[in-house]
Amino acid sequence: MDAEKTCFVPRGPLLARGVSRLLASHGMVTVEELVPSRGLRVDVMALGTKGEIWVVECKSSRTDFLSDHKWQGYLNWCDRFFWAVDTDFPTELLPDETGLIIADPYGGEILRMGPEHKLVPARRKQLVQKFAITAARRLHSLRDPDMQLACS
Repeated sequence: MDAEKTCFVPRGPLLARGVSRLLASHGMVTVEELVPSRGLRVDVMALGTKGEIWVVECKSSRTDFLSDHKWQGYLNWCDRFFWAVDTDFPTELLPDETGLIIADPYGGEILRMGPEHKLVPARRKQLVQKFAITAARRLHSLRDPDMQLACS
């Protein structure tokens, strides 16, 4: 008899799934692992019905948070910025001037709304197009995995 295999699923993607479910319940659509600019990759980008753009960074541990030196670069790519963590995370580490979501794989709750810093129209247009193209390419690759799509 084969030994039982243990499958390890990283906590970050599970948090991202819960965040996406939470934001969907607020009427937003999400794309995970979106690259707004070279050298940046946000965990979750959300687009609201009025064109608002939120970025959520999912942190699975204290070490994960302390090793993130790029997060302030994300502030220029959203109207609101949030951290998503689980209930065991030491939230006192997170900056007060950012939003806070407590999440698990099945949903979450916004505990602190991120302050609004409206994007300039040209940046918003660029991000909405990037969001749409990324989402459409991912959907296409699910429907037709053998199709080769040109990368942007």
